[in-house]
Amino acid sequence: MRLRNKPWAEEMISSHPEVIVPNPEQFKGNWQAVFGNHQPLHIEVGTGKGQFVTGMALQNPEINYIGIELYDSVIVCALEKVLEADSPSNLRLLKVNGADLEKYFTKNDVDRVYLNFSDPWPKTRHAKRRLTHEGFLKLYESILVDNGEIHFKTDNRGLFEYSLMSMSAYGMLLKDVSLDLHVNMPEDNVMTEYEQKFSAKGQPIYRLESKF
Repeated sequence: MRLRNKPWAEEMISSHPEVIVPNPEQFKGNWQAVFGNHQPLHIEVGTGKGQFVTGMALQNPEINYIGIELYDSVIVCALEKVLEADSPSNLRLLKVNGADLEKYFTKNDVDRVYLNFSDPWPKTRHAKRRLTHEGFLKLYESILVDNGEIHFKTDNRGLFEYSLMSMSAYGMLLKDVSLDLHVNMPEDNVMTEYEQKFSAKGQPIYRLESKF
């Protein structure tokens, strides 16, 4: 994703603590206090401009959602998306690094992790940066409930094949593997911005679900 400087982003972010949670580390192990309920919690690591996580929150009010994004210029777009949707009460954003999830969540905090169109980091020497690398899988397992799930979508066949092997080697159970999601697209599928872009060009969308 190409980042464009938005000098007004920081002020807008700080103006909406009801959406972008300030000091999220204080809620580690107690996210129920943020949402005011005990609904399941799903997080999207690398939420981008927020279309997916906002759509999921609107579609599933019985589930709480958190979108995680590091960069001001990106998360402010997600913030705008949330505000346009009248700030669903079951949706929050965190401006944090996805590699630091253990600072904000503990075991059993999260029921599902979504990874959508993550950076493929194609060079072998960068493999540890891929969000489906063993190191990240261990991180997700440390915050998920037992049998917690990862749902993964990408347009990058190389990353998809790598992810299949990485998850299998980690001992995860793979299910609902699709090599072209839109051929028989589920009615409840919520598309990301990238998904719309790539599918419009006729590129296949790869998807899988896996659990620990």
